[in-house]
Amino acid sequence: MSIPASSTFPLSTAFGLGHLKPASGSWGSLLPVVVAGLLIFSGFGPVYGPWVYHLVLIAMILVFSAACVVSGDRAEAQFGRKDPSQVVGDEVVGMSIALLALPLGAFVGFWDVIPPLLAAFLLFRFFDITKIPPANMLQRLPGGWGILLDDVAAGLWALLVLQIFLR
Repeated sequence: MSIPASSTFPLSTAFGLGHLKPASGSWGSLLPVVVAGLLIFSGFGPVYGPWVYHLVLIAMILVFSAACVVSGDRAEAQFGRKDPSQVVGDEVVGMSIALLALPLGAFVGFWDVIPPLLAAFLLFRFFDITKIPPANMLQRLPGGWGILLDDVAAGLWALLVLQIFLR
């Protein structure tokens, strides 16, 4: 009997979100959206708590990036494939990048928060799935770097497009 992968790789699978079907990448991408939404609704968003908001997102980027790189080879071996769908820590990183530097004036009330968060989510998922350059090349890197860096690229693309539309 093997150890459940979520207990072996809790950060890589985003505490088991990577095992949810269908579309495990979307489930992993939701974690930063929920965290950002909770921060905003509790008064620590880009307007009233920008330091807290950005430090939490940066902490998520650093912790989940390290988890992907450190456990990437082992996760690929355990799940039997390159960039296994159960590993969604990379989606947490990419989505967190997409949520950085949201325009400070974008959030006035509850209904003003939903469209930018939804747009960030949809843009990130689009760029993550389509793998436009350089994401398609970065995914070929070995182990955890290949798992991680294509999602970093997707997060940067989503951040760029989101900034253009929101500003």
